Amino acid sequence: MIFEKLTGLLSEQFGVEADSITMETTFEDLGADSLDIVELTMAVEEEFGLENMGEDDMSGLSTVADLVNYLKSKLED
Repeated sequence: MIFEKLTGLLSEQFGVEADSITMETTFEDLGADSLDIVELTMAVEEEFGLENMGEDDMSGLSTVADLVNYLKSKLED
């Protein structure tokens, strides 16, 4: 469910087909720059009801799988 929500967000934000996004897709593959990452962070916070997801948290993530695993750990707390 997390992956499906994320593919929707990523598809919308980066203008790519949701079907083209896999767990191995990197943010670089999507053409993300630092501003895109900030916007993605805000969208993820809103979508998943998280607060204070910092740039530091996102800086260590490079693939969709990394973000899915990060969200799983945050949502289980």
